[in-house]
Amino acid sequence: MDLRAYRTDGFWDELFDEQLRPRPGAEQLVRRLASFSHGELAARQRAADKMLLTMGITFNVYGHEAGTEKIWPFDIVPRVIDAVEWERIERGLKQRIHALNCFIDDLYHRRRILHDRVVPEWLIDSAKSFRGPCAGLTPPRGVWCHITGTDLVRGGDGVMYVLEDNLRTPSGVSYVLENREVMKRTFPQLFDGQRISPVENYPEKLLAMLEYVAPSQARDPTVVVLTPGIYNSAYFEHSFLARQMGVELVQGSDLVVVDRVVHMRTTRGLERVDVIYRRIDDDFLDPRVFRPDSLVGVPGLMEAYRAGNVALVNAPGTGIADDKAVYAYVPKIIRYYLGEDAILPNVPTWVCGEEAQCAHVVEHLAEMVVKPANESGGYGLVIGPRASAAELAECRARILANPRNFVAQPMVALSRVPTVVGDTLEGRHVDLRPFILYGEEIFVLPGGLTRVALVEGSLVVNSSQGGGSKDTWVVHGPASPAEASSTTGGG
Repeated sequence: MDLRAYRTDGFWDELFDEQLRPRPGAEQLVRRLASFSHGELAARQRAADKMLLTMGITFNVYGHEAGTEKIWPFDIVPRVIDAVEWERIERGLKQRIHALNCFIDDLYHRRRILHDRVVPEWLIDSAKSFRGPCAGLTPPRGVWCHITGTDLVRGGDGVMYVLEDNLRTPSGVSYVLENREVMKRTFPQLFDGQRISPVENYPEKLLAMLEYVAPSQARDPTVVVLTPGIYNSAYFEHSFLARQMGVELVQGSDLVVVDRVVHMRTTRGLERVDVIYRRIDDDFLDPRVFRPDSLVGVPGLMEAYRAGNVALVNAPGTGIADDKAVYAYVPKIIRYYLGEDAILPNVPTWVCGEEAQCAHVVEHLAEMVVKPANESGGYGLVIGPRASAAELAECRARILANPRNFVAQPMVALSRVPTVVGDTLEGRHVDLRPFILYGEEIFVLPGGLTRVALVEGSLVVNSSQGGGSKDTWVVHGPASPAEASSTTGGG
């Protein structure tokens, strides 16, 4: 395969530098790709697509004309991260999650960071995701954000930035595991001789974390995954993780609270539940405390939680750190609680709830990316440089009507990764969502989910809007003789 025709087009490419030399960690992969005959890569891609169909790896799209369930879009050329760079990313993520956990705990107790005016009080009190009923609560083991998916992007300067923090019910980790499985089945020769960090132990790590936060009286805790049901966009993942951990997948109607204890209805009668990995937003968890019209929650669940009879993962109220306006203050939050500079920088962000910053955003709207503070999946996003005059006018009106609900960032020239297009490779923009577990210790799954904008020139990587994914390799250098005798590559 002739790679000399590949073009980086002035963007930072994750596989090649500007002279088309492989970046650190990618040398062996590039040699393999170059050795393929014409048409072989396209044939491998078709084999992978067929396997995804056979394995039933899907996701749901709300309101799509052709049906809700779609085959997961996947590209077989992996994204490579050198282990030396990954070590810094991992440290940065651990630092960030540690600080955010301190922040959430502080907000629901003493609110020191507000009294010290590091974060403005109005920002928290006006946040849709701040849960008053959680004030004074202390979750088991003091951990609020047990599972986080942090979105990272690399700009044209080669720096890896944090774009968003997802601390409510982050999705995508099942595709990390399935992407690796599909790659190993359809393209095993790519792994030969490579030292790639494994990802297959994630379900084991997840279950260990869930059991760690179980109430102290639960000696052999019963764990369940709580799903809103088959029409949820992430239902595949809910069922996948439950199956991988060997625990029950339940809906709200499967659970009942009796005397402040949660039970699961089974054919043998009621069975006590100790830990709930809930994939339901706070609003719908318990109709007696949050939205009374919720049909997917469990009446009395919060009372059982307050009594210490069940652990909820993530803890209710964690979504306050998911607010995109709060995100802008995370470097200050890290410094306040840890006395350190953030290892991973934020993308510069203007908070429209601040009058001067809002004026700047409105004046420079055509140059910025505007986001609603509490949306996800790319919904409500306005990319100023690509928006029409009418779209910009509508965006401006929405900001001025409710400035608290919007933030704006400069348009980042997202890095690209070679992607299969027919029989050739073309660059497509990507981001990266590593997954972090916080239990007895903080664990970062090596790599994470690389999301790719499959449409040429697009910057939107969300699967609900035309995005796909890639396997992500954290690649280590050559093994020492001692390591080579005790390890095998390609995990």
